[in-house]
Amino acid sequence: MQLGATCLEGGRCEFLVWAPSCREVSLHQVAPRDRILPMERQPRGYWRLMAEDMPPGARYFYRLDGERDRPDPASHYQPEGVHGPSQIVDHQRFSWSDQGWRGCALADLVIYELHVGAFTNAGTFDAMIERLPVLRELGITAIELMPVAQFPGERNWGYDGVQPFAVQHSYGGPEGLKRLVDACHREGLAVVLDVVYNHLGPEGNYLWDFGPYFTDRYRTPWGDAINFDGACSDEVRRYFLQNALHWFRNYHIDVLRLDAVHAIRDFSATTFLQELAEQTREFSLGNQRTCLLIAESDLNDPRVIRPAELGGYGLDAQWSDDFHHALHCLITGEALGYYGDFGNVGDLVKTYREGFAYAWRYSSFRKCRHGASAADRPAQQFVVCSQNHDQVGNRMNGERLIALAGFEAAKLAAAAVLLSPYVPLLFMGEEYGEENPFPYFVSFEDAELIAAVRRGRKEEFEDFHAAGEPPDPQSPRTFAAARLDWSKRDQPRHRAMLAFYRELLRLRRANPVLARRDNNQLEGWGLEDEKLLWLRRWNEQAEVWILANFNTKEGSCSFPGRSRGYRKLLDSADRQWQGPGSRLPELIEGRCKLHLAPQSLVVFQSAD
Repeated sequence: MQLGATCLEGGRCEFLVWAPSCREVSLHQVAPRDRILPMERQPRGYWRLMAEDMPPGARYFYRLDGERDRPDPASHYQPEGVHGPSQIVDHQRFSWSDQGWRGCALADLVIYELHVGAFTNAGTFDAMIERLPVLRELGITAIELMPVAQFPGERNWGYDGVQPFAVQHSYGGPEGLKRLVDACHREGLAVVLDVVYNHLGPEGNYLWDFGPYFTDRYRTPWGDAINFDGACSDEVRRYFLQNALHWFRNYHIDVLRLDAVHAIRDFSATTFLQELAEQTREFSLGNQRTCLLIAESDLNDPRVIRPAELGGYGLDAQWSDDFHHALHCLITGEALGYYGDFGNVGDLVKTYREGFAYAWRYSSFRKCRHGASAADRPAQQFVVCSQNHDQVGNRMNGERLIALAGFEAAKLAAAAVLLSPYVPLLFMGEEYGEENPFPYFVSFEDAELIAAVRRGRKEEFEDFHAAGEPPDPQSPRTFAAARLDWSKRDQPRHRAMLAFYRELLRLRRANPVLARRDNNQLEGWGLEDEKLLWLRRWNEQAEVWILANFNTKEGSCSFPGRSRGYRKLLDSADRQWQGPGSRLPELIEGRCKLHLAPQSLVVFQSAD
């Protein structure tokens, strides 16, 4: 039996809710008519009702102990917001056109992360659809939606969601999300959905009224942890496991990105993440469609992505924060907060080779050793980026990399990511050099909560010794500043950046060496004083050399290749990319000295 409201034939609807803390539970229908229907107690704290004359679109609350009305914890739609009634959704009514869609292989993912509200001026799922061909033509194979579970108000990053099954009403609700996913599949694009299983938001979180969804045995940055391993945790797990399958089944989502799994406190012999991986695989096999799980984790723990037979949790991939941090610090020179652990070329070389820079190595920021080696894991199990919502938006002013380090540095970062053997992630707008910031924004209603969020944002930057006041997260102007300006794509400088990304993605796709998701056939060296990085990638027929200069002045080195000749495939300093101009030859024959432009990257391939 499915939690929430399940539509059946003849206008009937079955309701199931877990409320072990309640003495009695009734269904309070509020539209299209007002009535109270008692529910029957079931084993293990469940309450069930088979209701007649309860059509799709009807709105309801659960009345707890005859005293208070609460939205359904498994509501599929909250048209009046987090405090309003839940609405019945019949998922069988939507006419899908993606019957032939079988998902996207992990190794083929090129992910484009976006915020629905800021991606277009309208800020809806439907408004996104006309932009999909542009992303496909660029070389994107998957869009990643920041969380769309119902949150308070109309402006939020999505990590304050409080109804995990409901689709945000201001984005277009359930039907809007289905139209978007169907359109993505028509374009050959997979859809990644960001889901949050480590906490719920602070406003409109009514799970406390129903049962022990949370535990005070562990703490997270957001308060009490979700109860994944204590008394009654089987039913809490069921809630979140059904949630994951809900997105796969009812919305045809291809990949779930699991937010901050390091904050899922679970000491069970079989963890929630293992159960989730097992059920996802079963769903994929049963539906003949590839469904994947990608974790965000700051633990540098390869068990997250090792298969169960090797003692792992069995998730398909995870983000590599080390790659971002190593690249960011080389480009910007920043050394505050956790960036203090990075800054050497060798850190980036190690992430190219092994996925993590910190593999049981002492971290000055953490004041302890951190991580474990992931050298046994294939490259396709790591997602890397130069920017994402966290690394941009959690800066005090939400500055993008191009605003921090400039045009040439942004091209260098793009090439470093897209020419890696890993799964690349782009953050919306970076492909054309968007300068608009992406600050943190919310639209809470509770005055005390708004004040606490403002205080928290200021305190958050104490580690970084940031001066000044962060933008007011509650202000509509802060949200408006985050919107993409699509008109910039037609300006010469931005058009050149877009063309550069397109060429990088073409090389990644078409070049036999760069198309391999393999870091076993990869070697790297770092020249620390010069801030130069060399990467050699190869297959049985050819080798590719990638030389990157992270210095703000020209760099010189002898060409390290050993075969008879090499031809230049790409140089970020070329004028066609609005660069300062390249001093490198089109063809190298024998040993020679190369002069690399500041903050540039060049690619040579063996010509014989």
